Amino acid sequence: MNKTLTSFILLIFLGLVFVNCANRGTPEGGPKDETPPRIVNEIPKNFNTNFNAKVIKIYFDEYVKIKDVQKQLIISPPMNTQPEITPLGGASKYITIKIFDTLQPNTTYAFNFGNSITDNNEGNPFPYYRYVFSTGSYIDSLSVKGNIVDALKRQPETFVNVALYEVDSTFTDSIIYKEKPKYITNTLDSVTTFSIDNIKAGKYMLMALKDGNGDNKFQQKTDQIGYYKSFITVPTDSSYTLRLFKEELDFKANRPQIAATQKIAIGYEGDFSKMKVNVRSEIPADFNARITKDAKTDTLYYWYKPKLEVDSLILNVTNTNFDKDYTVKIRKQKKDSLTINGTPSGSIGVEEPFKIRGSIPFVHFDASKVNLINKDSTKVDFTTVLDSINNTYVFNFKKTDENNYKMRILPEAFTDFFDNKNDTLNFSLSTRKASDFGFVRFTLVNANYPLIIQLTTEKGEVKAERHTTKPETVDFLNLQPSTYYIRVIHDANGNGRYDSGSYLKKIQPERVSHFKEIEVRADWGYPETLEFISD
Repeated sequence: MNKTLTSFILLIFLGLVFVNCANRGTPEGGPKDETPPRIVNEIPKNFNTNFNAKVIKIYFDEYVKIKDVQKQLIISPPMNTQPEITPLGGASKYITIKIFDTLQPNTTYAFNFGNSITDNNEGNPFPYYRYVFSTGSYIDSLSVKGNIVDALKRQPETFVNVALYEVDSTFTDSIIYKEKPKYITNTLDSVTTFSIDNIKAGKYMLMALKDGNGDNKFQQKTDQIGYYKSFITVPTDSSYTLRLFKEELDFKANRPQIAATQKIAIGYEGDFSKMKVNVRSEIPADFNARITKDAKTDTLYYWYKPKLEVDSLILNVTNTNFDKDYTVKIRKQKKDSLTINGTPSGSIGVEEPFKIRGSIPFVHFDASKVNLINKDSTKVDFTTVLDSINNTYVFNFKKTDENNYKMRILPEAFTDFFDNKNDTLNFSLSTRKASDFGFVRFTLVNANYPLIIQLTTEKGEVKAERHTTKPETVDFLNLQPSTYYIRVIHDANGNGRYDSGSYLKKIQPERVSHFKEIEVRADWGYPETLEFISD
């Protein structure tokens, strides 16, 4: 009897569990909610004048969340003390803005929320909500509109600030390093156009800033900048294009440090090409020095001999607009040994040079100790050029398709700064057949010379380039099959490279034209016309 009762109770329990589990299921079907939240009240009301509140509340018809507010929310004019926005990390039927800053008199403020406000369940955004108020008797209603382009790349960055600085008696060019702008907006993550709204009439400097740390001030090392060539006057019906670029860093040397015996490392920023290093300490008459660059980092090495029995050296580092003395403590270190590497390894292009780089500065090279032959054991003539700063010998020789080359370098062909010499070195190289590659021929129409024509990857990595100074067809031969993007630099100063801009010097970056991508196939090529449009 007890056994039967126990079984009956167990059956009832299992049935209740099953029913309970079944009831927990969610019915499927029905349309997905794609309706964004709706504002039902604002306290104080949007577009309020004579504003003096410290707390703003925006009420919605459903629970909302705020996401990416640090990126999405733009306050114009910027506030010195950021307001507190809630809720963060939770959901609520209202948003609270607590203002801590002292508001400027007779000024229109705008809170641009971008796409940061979404409903709690489906994430439907309330797009580009703006809360506007004025501490004066009216709302400023003028606008400045335009678009952002990248000076070098096909597409500009996202989340670019566009700002106006008021040009008055206190304005100086250095204001962008020290002060926040008068008005500001942001392109957010999906558009390249901008509109700075609710501004008053006046004279302004217009600039764009890809702001690395969010302080609304230009920092050369981390930020990209774009600026309009002249001041603008508001109201205006013009549309402005700003070219965003990265300035070349002003030269700066870091404190030198001992890297090895008789080797001092000097880190740097900017252009080192005119940098000079001199020793201010007392040195012997036979003192000698060389400078080379690290292969991977922005570091120069100062090599010296003979070895000095001193505790420290005073080095003077100079460059354009830079002159500074450094005291370098001399500590016991290991001595570098000579290592020699050749690039490329294995396969080499028919137009590609072969390079030999040493770890210690070369001071002598005996070409008679080098034997270069092809697959038929025929001797191949070569020439060399020393790139002293990179401590690299560049070997140029004529190469043909589907050929093999062997280079044998006998001992003592290379002598380094400390009189070390090489052992026997052997390198093997080969070229591929011509049908493995493709080609393209460019005809230029309405071109102003000189030009630098580049074939790049989608991300802008240069795979091949040609420099042309006169009307002519431009050929790219022996191209790896791939999709290439065409970028043309208008080389205004004819120096054979792209020159970025400078805000303080009022130099705009060199103009760049982009054309549609091309697909290069193996054993195939075609002519392409590049037609230029004048500015």
